[in-house]
Amino acid sequence: MCKEKIINFAALEPDIQNLIKESGAAREHSYSPYSKFKVGAAVLCNDGTISTGCNVENSSYPVSTCAERVAIGKAVSEGKRKFTALAVVADNGDDTFVTPCGFCRQAIAEFGDIPVYMAESNMKSVLRMTVSDLLPRAFGLGNINVF
Repeated sequence: MCKEKIINFAALEPDIQNLIKESGAAREHSYSPYSKFKVGAAVLCNDGTISTGCNVENSSYPVSTCAERVAIGKAVSEGKRKFTALAVVADNGDDTFVTPCGFCRQAIAEFGDIPVYMAESNMKSVLRMTVSDLLPRAFGLGNINVF
């Protein structure tokens, strides 16, 4: 059963509000000359630090990188492995929430069943889901037999 919840931004805890704001700020650095679809993400590490990322497009589209994976990669490259939440900010143009793509859902799942907060740049309301809501029965280390 999916436990998605739409929450008023002002009702969120201050650390989650800050995470979403950082995600929105990262969105401004988006390199998206092809799609013009700017996305920002931020991951809250268990030590309280935040790593941010934005989408980086490439003319060879599969080479492009999503904001969520940039934020996670940046955190991991700084020695962070435990996350407590992730936020994504993007504007869909029709008052719907932008959720992480399949690649990003799998990348987030690698680090646990954390809450994911999705908001538009106006940050009025926020969709909250967990990774297991976004990617039920995710593939992970428990599925791999190593000889």
